[in-house]
Amino acid sequence: MLKKMPDKIRKRLKRKVHIRKSISGTASRPRMTVTRSNRNLFVQVIDDTVIDYQGRTVGHTLVAVSTLEKELHDVKPTVEGALHLGEIIGKRLMEKNITSIVFDRNGYLYHGVVKALADGVRKTGITF
Repeated sequence: MLKKMPDKIRKRLKRKVHIRKSISGTASRPRMTVTRSNRNLFVQVIDDTVIDYQGRTVGHTLVAVSTLEKELHDVKPTVEGALHLGEIIGKRLMEKNITSIVFDRNGYLYHGVVKALADGVRKTGITF
């Protein structure tokens, strides 16, 4: 399946798998993951320690924000929009009394939109 994908996507997925081997979220320090497309940005804060009834580890989303929400529909997936989205997710994390997270860039390079999102979260006082 990987051979049929374009080279850019295949390389991102390999980076993603390599990163996810070493990080996971806990209840005290959840994992914040970023997904971006050409039109939208999605951010989720996930507790990876939740176990389902069959004994498998499943992720439980604690906080989420995306540009598809009604009040954020005018936010574009640019550096400025990502900075604004990062501040919003930071405020929502503070409301849930979460002050420390693990940042999962999901295979994207830590540059541009992803870096701006992380800087926006750091502005609110969240550490990672």
